Amino acid sequence: MSGMTVRGFFEELETKINSKPELFSDMDCIYQFLIGGFAYNVLIKDGKATIAEGETPSPSCTVSISEDDFIDMLTGKQSGQMAFLTGRLKVTGDVGLAFKLGSFIS
Repeated sequence: MSGMTVRGFFEELETKINSKPELFSDMDCIYQFLIGGFAYNVLIKDGKATIAEGETPSPSCTVSISEDDFIDMLTGKQSGQMAFLTGRLKVTGDVGLAFKLGSFIS
């Protein structure tokens, strides 16, 4: 995964989620990701995802993390749990949704 970027991750994420709708069929939410200078929102409804750049007015769950820490999570250098416990990963809103992130972040 060398060369992984925040933009590249989100460009591939929609296809990744939509290729396995059965994993997300029970979800109806909006994730807001604030990663360094990037903002993306991920709408998941009826097993389909729609991803857009920018902030959304009413996210279900907001995840804030630095760009370096996010890349470290994607490449396996850091776990999401450790980032959360050390305060590098912040979650607001429906924290239960944050636990489901592993199903599509990894």
